[in-house]
Amino acid sequence: IVTVLAKYENQINVFSEFLEDIPDTDEPVWILGAYYNVKTGNMTSAVFQFMLMLYLWAVGGTGPSSDTGWGCMLRCGQMILAQALVCRHLGRDWRRVADGTQPVEYQRILHCFLDRKDSCYSIHQMAQMGVGEGKSFGEWYGPNTVAQVLKKLALFDDWNSLAVYVSMDNTVVIEDISTSGQRQVPFPFSHSTSRSQQPLDWRPLLLLIPLRMGINNINPIYIQALKECFKMPQSCGVLGGKPNLAYYFIGFIDDELIYLDPHTTQSAVDSEMGTAVDDQSYHCQRNPRRMKITSLDPSVALGFFCKSEEDFDSWCNLVQQEILKKRNLRMFELVEKHPSHWPPFVPPTKPEVQTTGAGGSNVLNIT
Repeated sequence: IVTVLAKYENQINVFSEFLEDIPDTDEPVWILGAYYNVKTGNMTSAVFQFMLMLYLWAVGGTGPSSDTGWGCMLRCGQMILAQALVCRHLGRDWRRVADGTQPVEYQRILHCFLDRKDSCYSIHQMAQMGVGEGKSFGEWYGPNTVAQVLKKLALFDDWNSLAVYVSMDNTVVIEDISTSGQRQVPFPFSHSTSRSQQPLDWRPLLLLIPLRMGINNINPIYIQALKECFKMPQSCGVLGGKPNLAYYFIGFIDDELIYLDPHTTQSAVDSEMGTAVDDQSYHCQRNPRRMKITSLDPSVALGFFCKSEEDFDSWCNLVQQEILKKRNLRMFELVEKHPSHWPPFVPPTKPEVQTTGAGGSNVLNIT
């Protein structure tokens, strides 16, 4: 372990101030479904685990030349999606090796987020797709709008083949996920003793659940349920923050949330397809921050990534046991059937677009 730590001394120093500032408590640190006992366990191990995770950082920046003042929630949306793509292609246990050879999939993921019009999840594409959600270019987004934008952009992304499901009215509907071509098996809470033997058409799923957990501030009754979400192995973080200040929340310790702050404008990163991307600005170069859970704006979007059907079943069971059965006032609902009083569910399809750009690059112009 000494040899390993020496190799990553520079990155460890980045987080030393954060760790020294952690309160003297027996409470564990939870980060994206992983548990760390800072006081009695191996604190250095905790550093080693999360300091090397991929978190997209603000890499550019308003109007045609910068995203300052309006792009923070879009950047947080990129972060949560990037985390899902890393889990999808490289696995949850993968860690970036500083100054080392990175997998080809890692470089392809970075290319998806370059600040250029022909990158599928660039801020240009997200802002353009947001026009269809009633947002003018350069207007600040909320968590729900970003979730809707990611759902639409994923339809144009053949390589990642990611299904993005955004819940409606605080309700996740199993039948609707099935209708989207995700699964063709019985609801995991049914008492059926045998599972369907028909072929499954499962695509890795990014599940986003926009919520309003209070009026002006988060209702304290939801705090424990929010903590339980960070404990789930499928956790992909939470989009939220304060009014007009977006953060990407990755975990908690005691009564504080741990988050990454995208409000650091940096020079845009550009690279041609097939060439390596300088990834320094794609990773947090300074300490994660903390804030009281009670200071959280009540508008959030929970994120979960389920790579397989079994992973989704496990998430459903965790929600049933830790959120639905233990809470009188539930943070969200998980139901088997599409509610009869709702409009019929329509599986997401590609919006009508025109592709423009030099060399036929896939730039979306919504019509």
